[in-house]
Order: sequence, then C-alpha cells, then structure tokens
Amino acid sequence: MDALLSYISIWGHGVAAALFAALAIWQFQRKAERNNTQTSLIVAISLTSFWALAVTVEGAFSPIGSFSESLRNFGWLTFMFVLLRAGEGRDEPKTVNVIYGVLALVLVGQIIVDSLIPIFEGSPRLEGMAVYTSLVLRMIFAVGALVMVHNLYSISAPETRWGIRLPMASLAAIWTYDLNLFTITYLTQQFPAELSAMRGPAVACIAPILALASVRNTEWNLKLSRSVAFRSLSLVAIGGYLMMMIIIATALQIIGGDYARLAQISFLFGTSIAALLLLPSGKFRAWFKVKLAKNFFQHRYDYRAEWIRFTDTIGRPGDESAPFHERVVKAVADITDSPAGILLMPDESGRLSLQSRWNWPTMQVPARACTSRTISFFQDTGHIVEFDALREDKDEKCDPAAIPEWMSNDPQAWAAVPLVHFDRLAGIILLARPRVDRTLDWEDLDMLRVVGRQVASYLSEARSQESLSEAQRFDEFNRRMAFVMHDIKNLVSQLSLLARNAKRHADNPEFREDMIETLQDSADKMNGLLARLSQHNKAKPEEPKPVKVAALLQSIIEKKRLLHAIESSQIDDLTAMADPARVDQILGHLIQNAIDASPEGQPIALNARRRDLSVAIEVLDQGVGMSSEFIRSQLFKPFASSKDGGFGIGAYEARSLAVAMNGRLEVESKEGGGSRFTLILPLAKQLSPKDQIDERAA
Repeated sequence: MDALLSYISIWGHGVAAALFAALAIWQFQRKAERNNTQTSLIVAISLTSFWALAVTVEGAFSPIGSFSESLRNFGWLTFMFVLLRAGEGRDEPKTVNVIYGVLALVLVGQIIVDSLIPIFEGSPRLEGMAVYTSLVLRMIFAVGALVMVHNLYSISAPETRWGIRLPMASLAAIWTYDLNLFTITYLTQQFPAELSAMRGPAVACIAPILALASVRNTEWNLKLSRSVAFRSLSLVAIGGYLMMMIIIATALQIIGGDYARLAQISFLFGTSIAALLLLPSGKFRAWFKVKLAKNFFQHRYDYRAEWIRFTDTIGRPGDESAPFHERVVKAVADITDSPAGILLMPDESGRLSLQSRWNWPTMQVPARACTSRTISFFQDTGHIVEFDALREDKDEKCDPAAIPEWMSNDPQAWAAVPLVHFDRLAGIILLARPRVDRTLDWEDLDMLRVVGRQVASYLSEARSQESLSEAQRFDEFNRRMAFVMHDIKNLVSQLSLLARNAKRHADNPEFREDMIETLQDSADKMNGLLARLSQHNKAKPEEPKPVKVAALLQSIIEKKRLLHAIESSQIDDLTAMADPARVDQILGHLIQNAIDASPEGQPIALNARRRDLSVAIEVLDQGVGMSSEFIRSQLFKPFASSKDGGFGIGAYEARSLAVAMNGRLEVESKEGGGSRFTLILPLAKQLSPKDQIDERAA
C-alpha cells in the first residue's frame, strides 16, 4: 500500500511539474510585451512547477519541499495582489492591503519555522513545537488565502467576473485541499499519506483549467463592494479567532504539564464569556462599527443598504409597528446610531410643537418649542446644528437666537436636522447623543441633509393625505346629510298632508287610529335618519332575501292612504329577492314624488306583476310629467329636480338602492301626461324556511 501511494505521489507531482512548466513556457512565449499581472502569473505558475518537481525528487517532508510550497503560495498571493492593484476603477481602501501583508508575514514565518525543524532534531519537545507551529501557520494561511480569493472574485465587476472565474476557482481548489490536509493532520496528529499522495494529481488537474482561463481575453476591472469587504473581513476574524484558540490551546498543552487540560478549558470558557458579554452590547457594536468604518472603508455609509433600511422602516410598518411619525424619527436616528430622538412639527398657529418621540421619555419639550426666529432660520438655511459645536461657539453658520434654550441646555441633545420641503419647514428631528460619542463629519452632514429632504416629502405627503381624508369625511357627511335632508323633506310633506286631512276627518275614530300609527312610523323614520348622520354608524343593509310582494305593498298602501288616494288594479302574489327596508324606502321616494306631481284629488296607482323572471312594481301618476331630455340628462343626477324647492335626490337614491339589490329602475313620462316608474326586482325561486312558516301561519 505504501509503495502504491509513493508511486502515485511521484508520478502525480511529476505530471503536475511538467504541465505547469509547459504552461509557464507557453505564457512566456505568448507575448513579447506583458503587463505586471501577466508577469506575476508566469512567476506563480513557474513556482508551482518548481514545488511539484521538488516533491517528486525529495518528497513532501523534505526541507526543499516545504520551502518550495511556501514559495508557491507566495507566488499566487503576489499574483492576486497585483491583479487587485491593477484593476480599473479601483477605490478600495489602503487598509485592505494589510491583509495581504499579514499573509505574506505568515509565509515568512512558515519558512523560518520550517528551517528550525532540522535544527531541533536532537530535542523532541522543541522539534514537536516547531512542527505544530508550522502546521498552524499553514492552516492560517490557507484560511486567509481562501478569504482573499472570495474577496477578489466578489469585488470584481459583474461584466468582467467571468474572466477571473476559472483562475479563482483553481486557487480555491488548491488551498481548500491544503486546508483539509493540514486540519486532518492537526486533529489526528498523523500526516494522512493518502491525501498527501493525491495532492500531486489534484494539482495536475488544475493546469488545464488555468490554460483554458489564459486563453480568454480578460479585462481586470475590479471595484470594492463594502458589503463584500465586510463579509471577507468577518471571515478573517472568524478564521483568526479559531486559529488563535488552536495556537493557545496547543501552547498550553505543550507547556502546561499536568494543568494543561484545566488551562485549556479555562481559556475556552473565558473567551466564550467575553464574546457573550461584548457581542450583545450595543455600545461595543457601535464602537466596532466606527473603528471599522475609519480603518477599512473610504465611506462611512453603505448608501444602498442605508437607503433600503430607511425606506423599509418608514414604508413597511407591519401590523404591530409604531405610529408613522415615530417610525420617521427612528429611521433618521438609526443612520447615526442615535439611541433616541424627537420630532417637532409646525402646528396650526405656525409654531413648532412636539409631534412624536422615540426612546426619549425624559426630554422635556415645552408647549412653545421654538423662538421667533427658529422656523425662519431652519427654513432659509437648512443648516444641521451640532450642539457640541454650538456650545463651544464653533458653529459660525448657526444663529444662537434661533435655538431654544431647552435644546442647547440638554447634554443629550446631539444634532438637529431640519426637514425642508420646497423651501418650507416640514419639521425638525432632534437626535440624541450616539452610544459612541463623535462629531459630525461631511459625510454625516450630506447623508442627513438628503434624508431630511426625503423625510420632509414623506411628512408633507402624510399631511396631504390627512387633509384629503378629512375632506373625504366631510364629503361623506355632506352626502349623508343630503339624503337625510331629502328624506326629512318627504316626512315633512307627509306630516303636512296628514295635518291637512286631520282637519276634515278628525272626528273619525278609524282615521285617528291610523293617524297615530302614521305619526309613530314617521317618528321611527326620523330616529333612523339621525342615526344615519352619525359617523359611528357602521350598520350595513341586509342582504336580499325572499319577500312577499303583495304583503309589502299592502302595508305601504295602508301607511300612505291617509296622505293621498292610492289605487291598485293588479298586485300579483309574487315573491321577490329584495331587502324590505330598501324596497320601502324606494317606493316611499317614488310615491312621494307622484303625490307632489299629482293634482289634489287625483289618485296614484301602485301595481305589481310578473315580467319574465322578474317582479315589476309600478308607480303611476297623472301629474305634470317630464321631458325626455330631462329624463336622459338630469333625472338620476343628484341635485337636479324639476320641482320648485326639490332636492333632486329621491330618484338618484332610489336607483342606487335598486341596483344594490340586483334590480333596476325604469321610467316612462310625457310632459302633461304623467309618469310611470317601474321597480324591477329579481324573482325568488323559493321562500326561505322562515317565510314558509310565516305564510302557513297566515
């Protein structure tokens, strides 16, 4: 088995050496003039060939094999660094280059430690320390190299990423194999012969992929993405933390003697407790974010991420979210990591007053929250006030008389952001001091200025929506009032007719009994009209149900016969799908209009007959009638009436009620020849069980 593995290792590394040597020669002869990236690629390929040849001749554990491996890694790391530096449109911060420098130092340390292993052969303890240190350094480099491969690929422009996909995949494969090899060696404390032997064939498979990648006409156009850089840095931190734990635990095991296990457990427990205490801390996260932005990024803010978060906070409230104005304060405060804030807005008198607060219950805001010059100052200048600079008289653009004393005297007040919309002040957001105290720089001011204008537009839109909603509520109230006033007019007309007839028939007991019933019905209708005027009236009309038309019409005739003579030549025993209350209201409008249009003593007719699959209820009068032009263009429009003092609501409301019951209203009229209004309702297929019981009881 060992002989077979040795045979595979020798031939695998030999093939890899030959393939990479051929690839280097081909790249060297390809162009007479080459740039730094092509030169570094040729060097890296040549060093890979040299490493494979050294392992073939001397073996993987030989000093020359370890040294050549470090040179190979250094060559590919240099290629990646040159590729990054040569990228067009590059704007990455210089501090990112430190990561490459650290990895280069790891390789130098690896070479030094490898050179000490032969020296410490006479001391097993020192030799073991050197071997384990070399192994840990290789693991650290593999983790860091993989992170930088991920970083380099991720920050490339999407249109050029295809050009480096194969080289980055090849390097990722090489260092992933190495990381697995060294990790297994560290965990098992034995060098896996199988993985070591297959290392050469695995690297040999990479050569054709690199050859294919070199054929492509690539453009190295790299731009640093803040989010990708942060993820890469996070991977570095995680890898570094794990490697630190491994190094310290190994050191404790080597030098700790009998207390090594206790020391290792204490170290792991202590680091875990420290992580649990520091990571949830808002102050620690804020401090870390500030330090990270200062040292690793040119810009403090990731504008895309900030804008998405800002719009999500304001525009996606959710079911259990805070009120709109409170969300506005939070959206602005989150930009600067401020823990609290308040919103001041102009009231009806034109003075600033407290509109909302977020996480700032201790801030005492007076009823008069501004001076006589506050609104004009912020409205004209749009100046963002930093209170620390104001207290130290360093803010030359600020008018001290425009800043109320309650703002400047509060030590927690950090900044005031005006919200200006079309040269009008929509409000002011007062931000509390952030967890990590700092001054506002130009980027903060630009960000807050843009966000302030956006928030001002949101507030103005919200105020416009509120005004529109209020106008709609008034419109709805006026709409209800118009219908109610029309119904009141009808009731007044009925009571006037009742009073006039009472003079002639007051001595008739039957008339007096019917009059009391009519008065009671009118009082009930007036109470219903008052209820309809209430804004809290949410009652909905009943759904259509089977209704006996004959009984309903007979009830209406009994109510109206004291007011005017009503005749009926045909009322068929039919069942319609309708709401009795709405049918009563429709016929009430139509009968009252017929009474108003008919001469005194001239009866009106009320009939009901079947028409196909519908019920047709007719109201006929012999009054003045209407022209066809009036019927076509004005009859069913609100506030259009042919009667003196009419509201023009009855016909409009009657047709609306009919349509709501899946019916319709037809009209036939001729000037001087009277009018015929026909209410068409769908015919019911069968009575409901309750109506069948009532019918049998009757």
